[in-house]
Amino acid sequence: MRQCRVYPHWTSNPEGSVLIECGGTRVLCTASWEDQVPSWRAGSGLGWVTAEYAMIPRATGTRNSREGGKNSRSQEISRLIGRSLRMAVDFEAMGECAVYIDCDVLQADGGTRTASITGGWIALKEAAQWALKNGRVAKDFIKHQISAVSVGIVEGAEVLDLPYAEDCKASTDMNVVQTESGEFVEIQGTGERSPFSSSQLSFLLDLASKGNKELQIKQREALA
Repeated sequence: MRQCRVYPHWTSNPEGSVLIECGGTRVLCTASWEDQVPSWRAGSGLGWVTAEYAMIPRATGTRNSREGGKNSRSQEISRLIGRSLRMAVDFEAMGECAVYIDCDVLQADGGTRTASITGGWIALKEAAQWALKNGRVAKDFIKHQISAVSVGIVEGAEVLDLPYAEDCKASTDMNVVQTESGEFVEIQGTGERSPFSSSQLSFLLDLASKGNKELQIKQREALA
């Protein structure tokens, strides 16, 4: 797996923020607290967590236009991040408050969505700590630790945490989101160039579990 570096409290304005580096991929994740939920959630007694994902124009080798409205890829990734991080939360303990996770890719070299989930959880946990310290909640509302990693098959070999150069050649590509106990939150797997067997799937999931355990150690160290 590529080297992962985590820099917590990377900016001072949000209630939670972290810069996460996975190899050449760098993502700034922030968590913003609001003392109200969206109107459709009001009156439920429950909190809410949602996420937005975007890439800065020169995150890749060539400049892309700055995103005005979300493109379909960014929307799909935003939903994945939001779904994954909501699994971490006890919404009843949170009360009618919301956390907005923003993931901005500063440099892309594969695995931007998985890095966003891993870093987004740290920012979310920081926001939960802030809320507890400042009397917004009575107890910590984070019930699960969440991380994500990519795995794939490249030239017949199973690979963990693919950089862009390997991702382009992968015959199978998969993103795996897990809790601290190894339970699966989401699995996205595609045979890009050829189908894969059940034994290959099992091996890839075991490989992802190994990677997520390492990432969760990094998460805990960042919050220590």
